[in-house]
Amino acid sequence: MNTQLISQEDFASVQQVQAGITRLFKKAKDKKRFIRVMRNQEPLGVLIPNDMWLNLIEDLEALSNTKYIQEIQESRQDKKRYTSNQVKKIIGYKKT
Repeated sequence: MNTQLISQEDFASVQQVQAGITRLFKKAKDKKRFIRVMRNQEPLGVLIPNDMWLNLIEDLEALSNTKYIQEIQESRQDKKRYTSNQVKKIIGYKKT
């Protein structure tokens, strides 16, 4: 599923965080969202569930790899395109 990161954002006040940070983390994990902590309409920071954090770190590490970036650029310049069925066949995808 490809979604914009900003659409995965919820908000909580400092008071809500102080009253139940564990509950907020559980809610964020269950909804696959992160929570921006606010005080008087000013953003203070972000609560990110661990699985979302690990995915973010993995993406950042990939984007810091120059070989990976070069391969993406080369792929974008390549004029050959594949249908989804061709890709499934190439990777050996079998519907279960």
